Amino acid sequence: MSRERLCTLALAALALALVLAEPAFASGGGSLPWEGPLQQIQQSITGPVAGFIALAAVAVAGGMLIFGGELNDFARRLMYVVLVAGILLGATQIVALFGASGASIGDVASSRLIERAGEGGRG
Repeated sequence: MSRERLCTLALAALALALVLAEPAFASGGGSLPWEGPLQQIQQSITGPVAGFIALAAVAVAGGMLIFGGELNDFARRLMYVVLVAGILLGATQIVALFGASGASIGDVASSRLIERAGEGGRG
């Protein structure tokens, strides 16, 4: 195959890819059908009730592992699962204890002030 024919074929393939990809780029604004239920689950998991359930699960599982005496292998593993589930449910509250929070998006006016205050700023 000649070099000119190969370039023509490559350009045709690129043009076809751009034409076919255009509807995919245009569909970015719609919401997906599973976003609503997932947001509701996220709010349920990160709410205050989930924090209390996580605290109770960690306390009960820790107490069973410490003061449970002779637990069989299944019961011990079950307590480990409850302990890990409690820690995972309470992870947001645990991180919040250290003063960290989620990502925050500031407004444009405050971001301009931050840019000026940075290194090399003249503000």
